[in-house]
Amino acid sequence: MNAPMEALLVALILSDLALLGSGRLGSCIRTVALQGILAGLLPLAEGGAGFQILLLGATVVVLKGFVFPRLLGRAMRESATSREVQPLVGYAPSLLAGVAILAGAFWLDGRMGGLLRSSGGILVPVAFSMMFTGLFLVVARRTAVNQVIGYLVLENGIYAFSLAAAREIPFLVELGVLMDLFVAVFVMGIAIQRINLEFDHIDSGRLTRLRG
Repeated sequence: MNAPMEALLVALILSDLALLGSGRLGSCIRTVALQGILAGLLPLAEGGAGFQILLLGATVVVLKGFVFPRLLGRAMRESATSREVQPLVGYAPSLLAGVAILAGAFWLDGRMGGLLRSSGGILVPVAFSMMFTGLFLVVARRTAVNQVIGYLVLENGIYAFSLAAAREIPFLVELGVLMDLFVAVFVMGIAIQRINLEFDHIDSGRLTRLRG
């Protein structure tokens, strides 16, 4: 594994920890935007220089680094949500969970017995770490915006894992997933605004029943 790839993967790990320890939604949105840009650079760091590789990387960078964060920022501004994360699990326990997730990801990679081509590097465990961190953010954060951020982190992990699992990037499949993700984030933004209009908040912990 080359030095640029290792630097990107270490930066992705640090972005996971930053998301777990951040107390401001704006900071979380900026961090997940940076993570999207880093994920988009992964195919290039692997040494790919073909047109499809460049187009895929550019698409990921634009959507995950700029379009999705802009939609989330707009949803946050137009809703009455607090700018604080308001976690169900505190920041210190979340960071400890992040460290445990990272350790478990490396353990799981070791148990796979070198089935993937990136064995010996850290692409696979970093992908696992992002997937589990995304799931943790979905269930351990109150606001709908932060849960969408968790969904984006989960998809970044799936994207990184696909790079490790396939010797050739399934270009059309990846673009299809990105388009599905774009629609999902767009619909989630609309849902956040509707929740805010109906309930005057977007705290998922308080949505215990529907209004008649």
